[in-house]
Amino acid sequence: MEKLVIKGGIPLKGSVRVKGAKNAIGKMMMASLLTDEEVVLKNVPRNQETEIAIEIVESVGSEVRREGDSIITRAEKIRSQKVAAISRKNRIPILALGPLLARVGEGEVPFSGATAQPNSAMEMTAAVSKAGGDKIGARPVDFHIAALEKLGAEIEIKDGSMLAKTKGLTGATITLPYPSVGATENTLLASVLAKGRTVIQGAATEPEIIDLVKMLQKMGAIIEFGANREIFIEGVDKLHGVEHTLIPDRMEAASFAIMALATGGDVFVEGAVQEHLITFLNVVRRIGGEYEVSDDGIRFFRNGRLKAVHVETDTHPGFMTDWQQPLTVLLTQAKGNSIIHETVYENRFGYTEDLVKMGADIEVLSKCLGDIPCRFQGKMYNHSAIIHGPTPLRGRKLEMRDIRAGMAHIIAALISNGSSEISGVEHIDRGYEDIDGRIRTLGADIKRISED
Repeated sequence: MEKLVIKGGIPLKGSVRVKGAKNAIGKMMMASLLTDEEVVLKNVPRNQETEIAIEIVESVGSEVRREGDSIITRAEKIRSQKVAAISRKNRIPILALGPLLARVGEGEVPFSGATAQPNSAMEMTAAVSKAGGDKIGARPVDFHIAALEKLGAEIEIKDGSMLAKTKGLTGATITLPYPSVGATENTLLASVLAKGRTVIQGAATEPEIIDLVKMLQKMGAIIEFGANREIFIEGVDKLHGVEHTLIPDRMEAASFAIMALATGGDVFVEGAVQEHLITFLNVVRRIGGEYEVSDDGIRFFRNGRLKAVHVETDTHPGFMTDWQQPLTVLLTQAKGNSIIHETVYENRFGYTEDLVKMGADIEVLSKCLGDIPCRFQGKMYNHSAIIHGPTPLRGRKLEMRDIRAGMAHIIAALISNGSSEISGVEHIDRGYEDIDGRIRTLGADIKRISED
């Protein structure tokens, strides 16, 4: 086991390059199963998410090799319709169902987090919420099941796995109760080779989904975007190989931006894309931060004190829920009372307990503190936070709870007085390539050491 030792109080300065999107690689690797030709993915990050995706596609027959920051993969033949139990807990496997159904009419995926045999979609949703990744509440796996069944799949849940079969997928109109990213992606992957036309209503439209659509379109798919979160897919008979470059990771870009603002530094985030960060950039300006956009990235800095803001997370194009934890740390240094209203996941403020131990003044409440009550109103979920600032933070021993909380811990340690020891770094390694090394190039006093 390893831990990070960070001595805070050093303004970060310099340039750092954003890697490929962690939230894109898994879905694109699953998309590679839709063709028997070679797929080349570029700007691929070296993290656990990538390794898990490789493990999944190899288990069903893909041949995979790495060349620098590229992955070359080919699933010439699906040798097994069953995704092997992966060595690390993750939710990517469910996205293999669509491609497997399209290629061989059958797919089976494991859920390593299930402690008992689920007997329904609701129970499977609860099981998958324990299957690794961020501890943010249940994921809407029932949305995936309903969509696949609408397309013509028969799904059986047993022995900690999901088995799907079809005699042929057929296009359908699928209405998502909530713009779920995963359910939108699964429907896209299942419908591009289905017979006829599929309409996704209430679809998610995150940049990673747009990038997946671009990849599928280059492979021969016919996909269009309509108004009001509609996506139209005309099924085709066959998809071909493709060469595609992943978009930069917008969570990573925002994290480095917040490090610069929180430490009073000056950092150029190479590869940051303004189009993907519009809502975030507005908050940067409201809080008193500054940025300069250029063709190859964005520079972040500040000239004065930080100011309190009121932020509400939402599905894209709203303020991204994955930006919430780093922003909360930054707001501990802002003058006044800031409010964050989390509307995407019901349980994403657990990490604030650690910030309070470091000296932050944060109240977490179950009531809605947004302009409009959200879907969690009256359900007693702690989904709003009031951050009273500014408050100095003190270094201490911390344990990462998940990947986004882990980034909050790192930023908090960077601005704290004294040293912090952070364990559980396997969480941050899941989504960030060489995070401590890249922060070190900005001048931080950060070391990775093996725990006794």
